[in-house]
Amino acid sequence: MIRFLFPLMLALTSAAQAADLTRAERDRMLAADIVLLGEIHDNPAHHLIQAEMIEALEPTAVVFEMLSPAQAAEVNADDKSNLTALGAKIGWEAAGWPPFSLYVPIFAALGDTPVIGAASPRAEIRAAFQGGAAAVFGLDAATFGLHTPLPDPEREARAEMQFEAHCRAMPRDMMGGMIEAQRLRDARFSAATLEALARFGPPVAVITGNGHARRDWGMPALIATAAPEVTVFALGLLEAPAAPDDDRFDATLITPPAERDDPCAAFSN
Repeated sequence: MIRFLFPLMLALTSAAQAADLTRAERDRMLAADIVLLGEIHDNPAHHLIQAEMIEALEPTAVVFEMLSPAQAAEVNADDKSNLTALGAKIGWEAAGWPPFSLYVPIFAALGDTPVIGAASPRAEIRAAFQGGAAAVFGLDAATFGLHTPLPDPEREARAEMQFEAHCRAMPRDMMGGMIEAQRLRDARFSAATLEALARFGPPVAVITGNGHARRDWGMPALIATAAPEVTVFALGLLEAPAAPDDDRFDATLITPPAERDDPCAAFSN
């Protein structure tokens, strides 16, 4: 269900908006084994909503797309008395993510909840780009369906999305490698999340981009292949309404766009 959100009193940004899910959506979210909290990475309102959802869920563990296992271990060992310093300590922005200050509300909402890092090393992502996700993932590739070629319509749609996301500045024939890198990341995130579920029990929350949270070809699809008995709820946070028949997510909330420079401007000079 897609709808605009009503403003709440959120001190960190006047532009942020949030709203309760419908009763049915909230019940489904609270009953799920895994809850994927999608985002557009640089939108502060999305992280405020994610923090609100974590407080409602009280998850047993939270998996982060942005953190490596080593960074997650540092977060778990930190007393979190100085969240501003925590970002610098773990090298958050050095890894290329938007400012850690945007994510502080999420870390503040965590309390002592264990954090799981699911990020793959860059060398592994490059290897998937060059040789395919299945070859890099290893023996369990079939568990997540990585050994199966994507249907042509899906591969074409994903290639077009990657081409647009990279400002049409990369050769189109490189998009196949981008898709394989994305498939590897989805599989690594899914494996880490299922391991967290087995270790800590439900519910496990996941902080990740909308592209990884979408039901049709993101983490929910891979988890359904690997562990069909596990229930997953996917929340997408967008900046504009999607089509009425959009079923990528179990629920979708709309916020104002973040203020940002045109990411493609550098390619137009």
